[in-house]
Amino acid sequence: MNTTPLAATTVDEQRVRGLARSAAARAGGLTTTADFHRWFAACAERLHTEVEPIALDELVGWHTDPETGNLVHDSGRFFSIEGLRVERPDSAVPHWSQPVINQPETGILGILMSEFDGVPHFLMQAKVEPGNCDGPQLSPTVQATRSNFTRAHRGRDVPYVEYFRDAARHTLLADVRQSEQGAWFYRKRNRNMIVEVREPVAVREGFTWLTLGQLHELLAVDDLVNMDSRAALACLPLAGPGTETVGSPGDAFGSALLRSCAAGPDEGRHTGAEIAHWVTEARSTTDLRARLVPLRQVDEWQSAEGRISHRTGAFFDVMGVRVRARGREVDEWTQPLIAATGPGVIAFLVREIDGVLHVLVQARAEAGHNDVIELAPTVQCTPQNYAHLPAEARPRFLDEVLGADPRRVRFDTTLSEEGGRFYHTRNRYLIVEAEPDWSAEHPDHRWLTVRQLTELLRHSYYLNVEARGLLACLRSLLAAPAAG
Repeated sequence: MNTTPLAATTVDEQRVRGLARSAAARAGGLTTTADFHRWFAACAERLHTEVEPIALDELVGWHTDPETGNLVHDSGRFFSIEGLRVERPDSAVPHWSQPVINQPETGILGILMSEFDGVPHFLMQAKVEPGNCDGPQLSPTVQATRSNFTRAHRGRDVPYVEYFRDAARHTLLADVRQSEQGAWFYRKRNRNMIVEVREPVAVREGFTWLTLGQLHELLAVDDLVNMDSRAALACLPLAGPGTETVGSPGDAFGSALLRSCAAGPDEGRHTGAEIAHWVTEARSTTDLRARLVPLRQVDEWQSAEGRISHRTGAFFDVMGVRVRARGREVDEWTQPLIAATGPGVIAFLVREIDGVLHVLVQARAEAGHNDVIELAPTVQCTPQNYAHLPAEARPRFLDEVLGADPRRVRFDTTLSEEGGRFYHTRNRYLIVEAEPDWSAEHPDHRWLTVRQLTELLRHSYYLNVEARGLLACLRSLLAAPAAG
């Protein structure tokens, strides 16, 4: 018997058809798209937040541990900034050390779903985070750390969290622990949940119901749908029999994408067993060792001008902010944030194989991941960082993505990373059709169908957070844009 993840039983076809109806409903359901934008603009006015960069030694409620140099909260909760020492003998950079966020508790990224007139809708929140570039972004129903929803901050309750803490009373469409950025977190994981409710839900201020089609359209707007929403939406079981009802695909690309969602788990270039073997082999043979060390033992990093930076000015900084917010559990606080020193590139190369769209993913090692290797986008990097690294470290396929004919770029939107931990950190999310005669595959890369990626998301730690977000963007191309 095949027990690999991709051989798991498919989700209920009726449920998939419901999600397909929702994905096709781009004109809206309870809320028109025009009404949404008016509502969101009003939320931005009401949720006005002041964020002031400050020196790390000005943080209130945080302190530097005198023995380790770690930056920790006085309560011992929330998260800490510690050191990470990494050894990877077979890589272009065989060893390094860096600051890292250590947040061992498991949070909840949860979206409520309910049907209205036979069309599933999703309860989304306009939420301001201190690291957001410009005001609120569209967040899950619940986006909270354990410290938040257990009220370690002594603030207000997290709305709707009871639906996720007592989810057994409802229908679970997704409930899986997933990782976050392996380059900046040490073994961070969140519980990604989609909970269907069949009882009336009172809509509180700052929340609204949207169809999946509306969310798909909003993904094309810069800095609007936040990272946690993208990651949770990717876990929807929108694949398998039933996806063919999603609506008009618009062109040959859309038709190939639909077939990629509907294809059987073994109907791609590689079977499920082959993919599982590839991932297991990579995890078993990759020589990467990472361990936490005192922050004061991190090499090549220095404290200057109130923040912690790499001596070259590359990679990222650790900085402090003072926040005054409306509509949050706490009205005012200070905290450290990670600030990337430049925008990144997160890209899928895609191509048709036997009429089915395939996605080129890489088995990527990141020091902060629980199992070292997770599947990542074709390209995942901050290009300017490679000026300080050996030429052989330059990401494979980066030039193919950045030099692509604009007519082959199917998705191109700048999206923010999670504003609760990252300050003005943005990536350019790209989906690029490879040239028809281009079929390169490297030992670290494989072509997978959308159905295969979706099946893997029923399990923990197979797709990294960047791949999950980009998969949500790819599925947003399923239906043709609404007319007008």
